[in-house]
Amino acid sequence: MTQFAVRAQGLVKRFGSSTADSAHTAVAGIDLEVPAGSFFGLVGPNGAGKTTTLSMITGLLRPSAGRVEILGHDVWSDPAAAKARMGALPEGVRMFDRLSGRELLRFTGRLHGLPADVVAARADELLDVLDLTGAANHLVVDYSTGMRKKVGLASALLHNPAVLFLDEPFEGVDPVSAGTIRRVLERYTRSGSTVIFSSHVMELVEQLCDRVAILNRGRVVAAGEVGSIRGGRSLHEAFLAIVGVRAQGEDGGLAWLGTSSG
Repeated sequence: MTQFAVRAQGLVKRFGSSTADSAHTAVAGIDLEVPAGSFFGLVGPNGAGKTTTLSMITGLLRPSAGRVEILGHDVWSDPAAAKARMGALPEGVRMFDRLSGRELLRFTGRLHGLPADVVAARADELLDVLDLTGAANHLVVDYSTGMRKKVGLASALLHNPAVLFLDEPFEGVDPVSAGTIRRVLERYTRSGSTVIFSSHVMELVEQLCDRVAILNRGRVVAAGEVGSIRGGRSLHEAFLAIVGVRAQGEDGGLAWLGTSSG
């Protein structure tokens, strides 16, 4: 039987009042099965529920209904066991940015209960691989967006989790930093670990992922191996066809746009 790194069943998230008229349903009943060792992409238009889904799966946001297991451990009834097996880099994560990069990693490692000498060795290795050694003693508050993404990734990897969750890890990252992050993630999945990440960049998902789920309006509208979802098209073309886009000429109005007012 296939071992699933992540199994989500019937995930629902409503915000606001519980009454049908005023509640907003961000996630409307999502089922996901992610085989261990996958490089799994979660894609969808803005507002599709990607971040909310990842937040529920990683235990940052309690679902209104449904359940999630990480390698067989329920995220809400057995949170310590589930979270010990995962690393996460949420979108817009807040860091202790008055620490240096090296101090942040050592603090993170100690929170995970790792011995000080193991933390120090792993921190130095991660800083080196992610091209942060030169900035290791600088305060994180002074890091660029790409550097913050990389030190956040290092923090998520420090305890060597079996499953890694990343929300838009390449957004706002320069090409050099993006290439570094990509190489680290590819090496990580080759070891048999699992990556689940959300992205708006279809070309990147197509290049990196072996499986993908497309979300729209809080539901999974397609899921499976990337080749199967593509169906002979690019993933970008398949995504547009599945989600549905207005045909050219249906933008309506804007007849004034581009005309001179003088």
